[in-house]
Amino acid sequence: MNSSDLPVRRDPAASQPASPAPGREAIAATLDVLYKGRQPRHFQNPQPMHAGGADPLDSISVWQRAEPVPHWHYVTYGLTDLFDKRSGSAASGFGFELTFRLAADPRALEAPLWPLHLLQSLARYVVRTGNGFHDGHRMSTNGPITLGTPTALCSLAFTFDPELPAIDTANGSVAFLQVVGLTRDEEAVAHKWDTRKLLATMHPCMPLYVTDLERHSFLTEPGVMVQATEGIRKDGSSSSAAFTDLLDVRQRKRFLRKSLVEITLGARQIEQLAEFLPLRLPFGKPFSLVGPRARLFFDLGRKNEVSIGRDGVVLFKVNAASVKDFATLLHPRKGVYKLPSFQQVLWDVKPTTIRNAEGDVVEVIG
Repeated sequence: MNSSDLPVRRDPAASQPASPAPGREAIAATLDVLYKGRQPRHFQNPQPMHAGGADPLDSISVWQRAEPVPHWHYVTYGLTDLFDKRSGSAASGFGFELTFRLAADPRALEAPLWPLHLLQSLARYVVRTGNGFHDGHRMSTNGPITLGTPTALCSLAFTFDPELPAIDTANGSVAFLQVVGLTRDEEAVAHKWDTRKLLATMHPCMPLYVTDLERHSFLTEPGVMVQATEGIRKDGSSSSAAFTDLLDVRQRKRFLRKSLVEITLGARQIEQLAEFLPLRLPFGKPFSLVGPRARLFFDLGRKNEVSIGRDGVVLFKVNAASVKDFATLLHPRKGVYKLPSFQQVLWDVKPTTIRNAEGDVVEVIG
Protein backbone atom coordinates (compact mmCIF):
# COMPACT_ATOMS: atom_id res chain seq x y z
CA MET A 1 0.00 0.00 0.00
CA ASN A 2 3.04 2.26 0.04
CA SER A 3 4.61 4.28 -2.74
CA SER A 4 8.09 5.70 -2.66
CA ASP A 5 7.56 8.26 -5.42
CA LEU A 6 4.56 10.17 -4.02
CA PRO A 7 5.04 13.88 -4.86
CA VAL A 8 4.30 15.44 -1.49
CA ARG A 9 5.97 18.46 0.06
CA ARG A 10 5.33 20.27 3.28
CA ASP A 11 3.76 23.66 2.63
CA PRO A 12 1.94 25.31 5.55
CA ALA A 13 0.78 28.19 3.35
CA ALA A 14 -0.98 25.86 0.93
CA SER A 15 -4.03 25.67 3.17
CA GLN A 16 -5.12 28.98 1.60
CA PRO A 17 -5.40 28.31 -2.17
CA ALA A 18 -5.64 31.28 -4.50
CA SER A 19 -8.61 29.96 -6.52
CA PRO A 20 -12.11 29.66 -5.00
CA ALA A 21 -12.49 26.29 -3.32
CA PRO A 22 -15.83 26.08 -1.49
CA GLY A 23 -15.50 22.35 -0.87
CA ARG A 24 -12.07 22.72 0.59
CA GLU A 25 -13.09 25.69 2.70
CA ALA A 26 -16.03 23.76 4.18
CA ILE A 27 -13.75 20.90 5.23
CA ALA A 28 -11.19 23.31 6.66
CA ALA A 29 -13.93 25.13 8.61
CA THR A 30 -15.10 21.84 10.14
CA LEU A 31 -11.56 21.01 11.23
CA ASP A 32 -11.11 24.53 12.56
CA VAL A 33 -14.08 23.97 14.89
CA LEU A 34 -12.62 20.67 16.11
CA TYR A 35 -9.13 22.08 16.64
CA LYS A 36 -10.19 25.56 17.76
CA GLY A 37 -7.99 27.46 15.36
CA ARG A 38 -4.83 25.38 15.79
CA GLN A 39 -2.76 25.21 12.61
CA PRO A 40 -1.97 21.75 11.22
CA ARG A 41 1.13 20.52 9.49
CA HIS A 42 -0.01 20.72 5.88
CA PHE A 43 1.40 18.58 3.08
CA GLN A 44 0.57 19.84 -0.41
CA ASN A 45 0.82 17.73 -3.56
CA PRO A 46 2.70 20.00 -6.02
CA GLN A 47 0.81 18.51 -8.98
CA PRO A 48 -2.46 16.81 -8.01
CA MET A 49 -4.73 15.11 -10.51
CA HIS A 50 -6.98 18.14 -10.96
CA ALA A 51 -3.88 20.05 -12.12
CA GLY A 52 -2.75 17.34 -14.53
CA GLY A 53 -0.78 15.16 -12.09
CA ALA A 54 -1.08 11.46 -11.40
CA ASP A 55 -2.31 11.40 -7.80
CA PRO A 56 -5.86 12.26 -6.66
CA LEU A 57 -5.17 13.88 -3.31
CA ASP A 58 -4.60 17.60 -3.40
CA SER A 59 -3.18 17.71 0.12
CA ILE A 60 -3.22 16.18 3.60
CA SER A 61 -3.38 18.02 6.92
CA VAL A 62 -1.99 16.53 10.13
CA TRP A 63 -2.69 17.56 13.74
CA GLN A 64 -0.74 16.49 16.79
CA ARG A 65 -2.94 15.26 19.62
CA ALA A 66 -2.35 14.48 23.28
CA GLU A 67 -5.81 13.14 24.17
CA PRO A 68 -7.19 10.56 24.70
CA VAL A 69 -3.82 9.06 23.77
CA PRO A 70 -0.94 10.81 21.97
CA HIS A 71 -1.47 10.51 18.22
CA TRP A 72 -1.29 12.19 14.83
CA HIS A 73 -4.60 12.89 13.05
CA TYR A 74 -4.35 12.89 9.23
CA VAL A 75 -7.16 14.28 7.03
CA THR A 76 -7.19 14.22 3.21
CA TYR A 77 -8.39 16.75 0.65
CA GLY A 78 -9.15 15.49 -2.83
CA LEU A 79 -11.71 12.67 -2.95
CA THR A 80 -14.47 15.28 -2.87
CA ASP A 81 -15.13 18.27 -5.14
CA LEU A 82 -12.84 20.90 -3.62
CA PHE A 83 -13.36 23.51 -6.32
CA ASP A 84 -16.22 23.19 -8.84
CA LYS A 85 -19.09 20.72 -8.49
CA ARG A 86 -18.25 17.77 -10.76
CA SER A 87 -20.23 14.81 -9.45
CA GLY A 88 -23.78 14.40 -10.63
CA SER A 89 -25.09 13.14 -7.29
CA ALA A 90 -25.97 14.79 -4.00
CA ALA A 91 -22.53 13.80 -2.71
CA SER A 92 -19.42 15.86 -3.27
CA GLY A 93 -17.10 13.84 -5.51
CA PHE A 94 -16.88 10.33 -4.09
CA GLY A 95 -18.73 11.57 -1.01
CA PHE A 96 -15.94 11.11 1.53
CA GLU A 97 -12.47 12.13 2.61
CA LEU A 98 -10.14 9.77 4.46
CA THR A 99 -8.74 10.23 7.95
CA PHE A 100 -6.15 8.24 9.88
CA ARG A 101 -5.00 8.37 13.51
CA LEU A 102 -1.52 7.07 14.28
CA ALA A 103 -0.22 6.53 17.81
CA ALA A 104 2.68 8.89 18.52
CA ASP A 105 5.56 9.37 20.88
CA PRO A 106 4.49 12.54 22.76
CA ARG A 107 8.06 13.83 22.35
CA ALA A 108 7.94 13.56 18.53
CA LEU A 109 8.12 16.83 16.61
CA GLU A 110 7.33 15.63 13.10
CA ALA A 111 4.50 13.46 11.79
CA PRO A 112 5.59 10.23 10.03
CA LEU A 113 5.32 10.46 6.25
CA TRP A 114 4.32 6.90 5.44
CA PRO A 115 0.59 7.51 6.20
CA LEU A 116 0.63 10.15 3.44
CA HIS A 117 1.66 7.46 0.97
CA LEU A 118 -0.90 5.02 2.37
CA LEU A 119 -3.76 7.51 2.03
CA GLN A 120 -2.67 8.55 -1.46
CA SER A 121 -2.51 4.88 -2.45
CA LEU A 122 -6.05 4.30 -1.17
CA ALA A 123 -7.22 7.37 -3.09
CA ARG A 124 -5.63 6.03 -6.29
CA TYR A 125 -7.50 2.76 -5.80
CA VAL A 126 -10.81 4.62 -5.45
CA VAL A 127 -10.24 6.72 -8.58
CA ARG A 128 -8.89 3.80 -10.64
CA THR A 129 -11.71 1.37 -9.80
CA GLY A 130 -14.56 3.79 -9.10
CA ASN A 131 -15.22 1.81 -5.90
CA GLY A 132 -15.63 4.10 -2.93
CA PHE A 133 -15.15 3.00 0.67
CA HIS A 134 -17.99 2.95 3.18
CA ASP A 135 -18.43 2.57 6.91
CA GLY A 136 -17.81 -1.09 7.73
CA HIS A 137 -15.63 -1.86 4.71
CA ARG A 138 -12.26 -3.55 5.09
CA MET A 139 -9.28 -4.26 2.86
CA SER A 140 -6.35 -6.65 3.20
CA THR A 141 -2.95 -5.15 2.36
CA ASN A 142 -1.41 -8.64 1.89
CA GLY A 143 1.45 -7.58 4.13
CA PRO A 144 2.28 -4.99 6.81
CA ILE A 145 0.44 -1.69 6.37
CA THR A 146 3.87 -0.01 6.42
CA LEU A 147 7.28 -1.42 5.55
CA GLY A 148 9.17 1.09 7.68
CA THR A 149 8.28 -0.33 11.10
CA PRO A 150 7.72 -3.96 12.18
CA THR A 151 4.01 -4.43 12.81
CA ALA A 152 1.37 -7.15 13.04
CA LEU A 153 -1.18 -4.87 11.32
CA CYS A 154 -1.84 -6.17 7.81
CA SER A 155 -5.41 -5.13 7.09
CA LEU A 156 -7.47 -1.94 7.02
CA ALA A 157 -10.98 -1.26 8.29
CA PHE A 158 -13.05 1.82 7.51
CA THR A 159 -15.40 3.55 9.93
CA PHE A 160 -16.79 7.04 10.40
CA ASP A 161 -14.29 9.29 12.16
CA PRO A 162 -15.61 9.55 15.76
CA GLU A 163 -14.99 13.31 15.91
CA LEU A 164 -15.95 14.37 12.38
CA PRO A 165 -19.62 13.91 11.46
CA ALA A 166 -20.70 14.28 7.83
CA ILE A 167 -21.15 17.82 6.53
CA ASP A 168 -23.06 19.52 3.74
CA THR A 169 -21.03 21.76 1.44
CA ALA A 170 -21.81 23.89 -1.60
CA ASN A 171 -20.61 20.94 -3.69
CA GLY A 172 -22.56 18.24 -1.84
CA SER A 173 -22.30 16.04 1.24
CA VAL A 174 -18.96 14.91 2.66
CA ALA A 175 -18.37 12.06 5.14
CA PHE A 176 -15.09 11.44 6.94
CA LEU A 177 -14.00 7.80 6.82
CA GLN A 178 -11.25 6.79 9.20
CA VAL A 179 -8.76 4.10 8.22
CA VAL A 180 -8.01 1.66 11.07
CA GLY A 181 -5.24 -0.95 11.13
CA LEU A 182 -6.19 -4.55 11.99
CA THR A 183 -4.19 -7.70 12.68
CA ARG A 184 -4.69 -10.81 10.57
CA ASP A 185 -6.81 -12.60 13.17
CA GLU A 186 -8.94 -9.49 13.73
CA GLU A 187 -9.55 -9.29 9.99
CA ALA A 188 -10.61 -12.95 9.99
CA VAL A 189 -13.13 -12.31 12.77
CA ALA A 190 -14.42 -9.21 10.94
CA HIS A 191 -15.02 -11.41 7.89
CA LYS A 192 -16.95 -13.93 9.95
CA TRP A 193 -18.94 -11.35 11.90
CA ASP A 194 -19.26 -7.62 11.23
CA THR A 195 -16.50 -5.01 10.91
CA ARG A 196 -18.46 -2.27 12.65
CA LYS A 197 -19.47 -4.51 15.54
CA LEU A 198 -15.92 -5.80 15.96
CA LEU A 199 -14.54 -2.25 16.01
CA ALA A 200 -17.13 -1.27 18.62
CA THR A 201 -16.12 -4.28 20.72
CA MET A 202 -12.43 -3.30 20.49
CA HIS A 203 -13.03 0.43 21.02
CA PRO A 204 -12.29 0.38 24.78
CA CYS A 205 -8.82 -0.91 23.82
CA MET A 206 -8.30 1.69 21.08
CA PRO A 207 -9.98 5.03 21.92
CA LEU A 208 -10.85 7.07 18.79
CA TYR A 209 -9.68 3.99 16.83
CA VAL A 210 -6.07 5.15 16.99
CA THR A 211 -3.81 2.79 15.02
CA ASP A 212 -0.79 1.66 17.03
CA LEU A 213 1.83 -0.18 14.96
CA GLU A 214 3.27 -1.83 18.08
CA ARG A 215 0.05 -3.27 19.45
CA HIS A 216 -0.85 -6.94 19.74
CA SER A 217 -4.16 -8.44 18.66
CA PHE A 218 -7.02 -7.15 20.77
CA LEU A 219 -8.65 -10.58 20.50
CA THR A 220 -6.35 -11.57 23.36
CA GLU A 221 -7.91 -8.93 25.62
CA PRO A 222 -10.40 -10.21 28.23
CA GLY A 223 -13.91 -10.40 26.84
CA VAL A 224 -13.22 -9.27 23.27
CA MET A 225 -13.01 -12.74 21.72
CA VAL A 226 -15.92 -13.92 23.87
CA GLN A 227 -18.12 -11.10 22.56
CA ALA A 228 -16.99 -11.72 18.97
CA THR A 229 -17.65 -15.46 19.17
CA GLU A 230 -21.11 -14.85 20.60
CA GLY A 231 -21.77 -12.24 17.90
CA ILE A 232 -20.85 -14.68 15.14
CA ARG A 233 -23.12 -17.32 16.66
CA LYS A 234 -26.08 -14.92 16.90
CA ASP A 235 -25.62 -12.75 13.81
CA GLY A 236 -23.66 -14.74 11.25
CA SER A 237 -21.52 -12.76 8.83
CA SER A 238 -22.27 -9.30 7.42
CA SER A 239 -20.11 -10.05 4.33
CA SER A 240 -22.68 -10.21 1.53
CA ALA A 241 -20.20 -10.61 -1.34
CA ALA A 242 -16.62 -11.46 -2.27
CA PHE A 243 -14.86 -10.22 -5.39
CA THR A 244 -12.41 -12.04 -7.63
CA ASP A 245 -10.53 -11.54 -10.89
CA LEU A 246 -11.03 -15.20 -11.80
CA LEU A 247 -14.59 -16.37 -12.28
CA ASP A 248 -15.86 -17.84 -15.55
CA VAL A 249 -19.10 -19.69 -16.26
CA ARG A 250 -19.90 -21.88 -19.26
CA GLN A 251 -23.05 -23.83 -20.01
CA ARG A 252 -22.73 -27.06 -21.99
CA LYS A 253 -25.88 -28.50 -23.58
CA ARG A 254 -26.45 -32.25 -23.10
CA PHE A 255 -28.84 -34.51 -25.02
CA LEU A 256 -31.93 -35.43 -22.96
CA ARG A 257 -30.27 -34.19 -19.80
CA LYS A 258 -29.96 -30.91 -17.97
CA SER A 259 -27.22 -28.62 -19.20
CA LEU A 260 -23.85 -28.90 -17.48
CA VAL A 261 -22.65 -25.72 -15.79
CA GLU A 262 -18.86 -25.38 -15.72
CA ILE A 263 -17.51 -22.86 -13.19
CA THR A 264 -13.85 -21.86 -13.18
CA LEU A 265 -12.62 -20.04 -10.09
CA GLY A 266 -9.63 -19.71 -7.79
CA ALA A 267 -8.78 -21.78 -4.74
CA ARG A 268 -9.15 -18.67 -2.57
CA GLN A 269 -12.79 -18.41 -3.65
CA ILE A 270 -13.40 -21.99 -2.55
CA GLU A 271 -12.13 -20.96 0.87
CA GLN A 272 -14.53 -18.02 0.83
CA LEU A 273 -17.51 -20.20 -0.05
CA ALA A 274 -16.58 -22.62 2.73
CA GLU A 275 -16.27 -19.72 5.17
CA PHE A 276 -19.24 -17.55 4.27
CA LEU A 277 -22.06 -19.84 3.14
CA PRO A 278 -22.51 -21.41 6.62
CA LEU A 279 -22.38 -17.91 8.15
CA ARG A 280 -24.88 -16.38 5.73
CA LEU A 281 -27.46 -18.82 4.36
CA PRO A 282 -28.70 -20.36 7.66
CA PHE A 283 -29.31 -16.78 8.88
CA GLY A 284 -31.49 -15.96 5.86
CA LYS A 285 -28.71 -13.89 4.24
CA PRO A 286 -27.70 -14.54 0.61
CA PHE A 287 -24.09 -14.44 -0.57
CA SER A 288 -22.56 -13.49 -3.92
CA LEU A 289 -19.24 -14.29 -5.56
CA VAL A 290 -18.58 -11.57 -8.12
CA GLY A 291 -16.12 -11.68 -11.03
CA PRO A 292 -15.49 -9.34 -13.96
CA ARG A 293 -17.83 -11.26 -16.28
CA ALA A 294 -19.91 -13.53 -14.05
CA ARG A 295 -21.60 -13.68 -10.67
CA LEU A 296 -22.66 -16.57 -8.45
CA PHE A 297 -25.62 -15.88 -6.15
CA PHE A 298 -26.34 -18.28 -3.28
CA ASP A 299 -29.57 -18.31 -1.29
CA LEU A 300 -31.29 -20.73 1.04
CA GLY A 301 -34.00 -22.86 -0.56
CA ARG A 302 -36.13 -25.88 0.16
CA LYS A 303 -34.39 -27.94 -2.51
CA ASN A 304 -31.14 -27.67 -4.40
CA GLU A 305 -31.47 -25.88 -7.72
CA VAL A 306 -29.16 -24.02 -10.08
CA SER A 307 -30.16 -21.75 -12.95
CA ILE A 308 -28.58 -19.10 -15.17
CA GLY A 309 -30.49 -15.87 -15.59
CA ARG A 310 -30.61 -13.65 -18.66
CA ASP A 311 -28.07 -11.36 -17.05
CA GLY A 312 -25.61 -14.23 -16.72
CA VAL A 313 -26.01 -14.58 -12.95
CA VAL A 314 -25.83 -18.17 -11.76
CA LEU A 315 -28.47 -18.62 -9.05
CA PHE A 316 -27.95 -21.39 -6.49
CA LYS A 317 -30.80 -22.40 -4.22
CA VAL A 318 -29.20 -24.46 -1.46
CA ASN A 319 -31.11 -26.44 1.14
CA ALA A 320 -29.99 -26.35 4.76
CA ALA A 321 -28.54 -29.86 4.69
CA SER A 322 -26.32 -29.10 1.68
CA VAL A 323 -24.75 -25.86 2.89
CA LYS A 324 -21.99 -27.83 4.61
CA ASP A 325 -21.11 -29.60 1.31
CA PHE A 326 -19.40 -26.44 0.06
CA ALA A 327 -17.17 -26.47 3.14
CA THR A 328 -16.38 -30.18 3.21
CA LEU A 329 -16.47 -31.50 -0.38
CA LEU A 330 -14.97 -28.63 -2.39
CA HIS A 331 -11.25 -28.32 -1.76
CA PRO A 332 -9.08 -25.20 -2.14
CA ARG A 333 -6.56 -26.89 -4.41
CA LYS A 334 -6.21 -27.40 -8.15
CA GLY A 335 -8.68 -29.90 -9.57
CA VAL A 336 -12.18 -30.51 -10.94
CA TYR A 337 -14.92 -31.25 -8.39
CA LYS A 338 -18.59 -32.21 -8.39
CA LEU A 339 -20.92 -32.04 -5.40
CA PRO A 340 -23.52 -34.81 -4.90
CA SER A 341 -26.07 -32.07 -4.18
CA PHE A 342 -25.39 -30.32 -7.52
CA GLN A 343 -24.63 -33.04 -10.05
CA GLN A 344 -24.99 -30.71 -13.04
CA VAL A 345 -22.22 -28.35 -11.84
CA LEU A 346 -18.49 -28.85 -12.42
CA TRP A 347 -16.10 -26.77 -10.30
CA ASP A 348 -12.75 -26.21 -12.04
CA VAL A 349 -10.45 -24.88 -9.30
CA LYS A 350 -7.24 -23.03 -10.22
CA PRO A 351 -4.43 -21.92 -7.87
CA THR A 352 -4.73 -18.39 -6.46
CA THR A 353 -1.59 -16.22 -6.35
CA ILE A 354 -1.63 -13.45 -3.75
CA ARG A 355 0.73 -10.49 -4.19
CA ASN A 356 1.57 -7.56 -1.95
CA ALA A 357 1.47 -3.90 -2.96
CA GLU A 358 4.94 -4.18 -4.53
CA GLY A 359 3.80 -7.05 -6.77
CA ASP A 360 5.76 -9.74 -4.89
CA VAL A 361 4.14 -13.14 -4.45
CA VAL A 362 3.36 -13.61 -0.75
CA GLU A 363 1.22 -16.74 -0.94
CA VAL A 364 -0.06 -19.34 -3.40
CA ILE A 365 -3.30 -21.09 -2.46
CA GLY A 366 -4.05 -24.39 -4.16
